[in-house]
Amino acid sequence: MSGAITYYAITDGGATAERPLGLLRRLHHDDGPEDEGLRRDMSWARTSLIVEWEHGSLDEELVEVSHEQASRIVEYFRDKFAREGEPGD
Repeated sequence: MSGAITYYAITDGGATAERPLGLLRRLHHDDGPEDEGLRRDMSWARTSLIVEWEHGSLDEELVEVSHEQASRIVEYFRDKFAREGEPGD
């Protein structure tokens, strides 16, 4: 399963898998998984949120999404963060 990626949308309250609070991914390596979260600068950084969710320690819910859905979520955040950075917002 090395090289596989599982994506998760962070949802809570009014947030949905289409318009989530955040996006996480688990990279599956031969020596174990590596978890990352999408940052505002559109880079990926290590996170413990998936492990916390698996242990019931996360208030938000994670919803597994497809690679295609994850691509749409990345574009959603790219547009959202660009709008939030515009003057007058």
